[in-house]
Amino acid sequence: MVLETATLSVEEAAANVEQSVDLVKETLDEVIKWLIDKSGSVIAAFIFIFIGIKITGWFVKLARRGFERSKIDNSVAGFLLSIIRVICYILVFITAATIVGFEVTSFVAILTTASMAVGLALQGALSNLAGGVLILLLKPFKVGDYIVENNGHNEGSVVSIDIFYTRLLTHDNKLVVIPNGILTNSSLINVTNEPKRKLEITIPVVYNTDLKKLKELVNDVLSQDDRILDGEPKDIFISSFDDSGMTIAIRAWASTSDYWAALWALRENVKAVFDENGIEIPYNRVEVEILK
Repeated sequence: MVLETATLSVEEAAANVEQSVDLVKETLDEVIKWLIDKSGSVIAAFIFIFIGIKITGWFVKLARRGFERSKIDNSVAGFLLSIIRVICYILVFITAATIVGFEVTSFVAILTTASMAVGLALQGALSNLAGGVLILLLKPFKVGDYIVENNGHNEGSVVSIDIFYTRLLTHDNKLVVIPNGILTNSSLINVTNEPKRKLEITIPVVYNTDLKKLKELVNDVLSQDDRILDGEPKDIFISSFDDSGMTIAIRAWASTSDYWAALWALRENVKAVFDENGIEIPYNRVEVEILK
């Protein structure tokens, strides 16, 4: 009984193998017949693909030269060239399939649907990608600039601008990585974009201060600091009247690279010259009267 069952199993396996061989032969015959019927179209399609690839290479070289003349960032240029190459290849192969006789309408519909699905799934990544391209093209800031991102209140010197992320180095040497989508969808301040910056400090003085003398002293301080730009206006004025005195505002200009050093020095030098000349800075006082 066992021998008969084994014999049947072998016969069934042989029959299955024979059916598979016949199916492969039929498929090959159909493919060969189709190739013979479509031989002219297939040859034309291959010729078109060959020419299309050559034209794509020429077009990419032309685009690269245009990007070099326009001084587009290398990472953006490489990214755009890759997109151009892929789009051209897709168009070439779809056209070749049409020449052979394939119905490409359904293929295009599937490709469109798949692209939409991938786009939705990678919405955040695509937003960062688009943001990186915009930053590298429009250049609201560049490597080395000091920026303040208002959305998350991050700030620092830009150390790199990648396709997806921008990296900042803070003044205390911490690395901050910000998605480019955030930088392009919110406001930011480029602190070092301009070659000069305005210094401004405020300092309170008592009401009986001699304003003429005060202005002379401050002007001396400003003129003695080489970091203060001579050709720019220097303003010294009363900005407010307070309870225990008045607030004096001092404005001057310095180069962006000297801004912080000039600002700190101005505060120290004004305080020192006020102390030397008896100009009093008011402070809150509490008088205590003891009743007996």
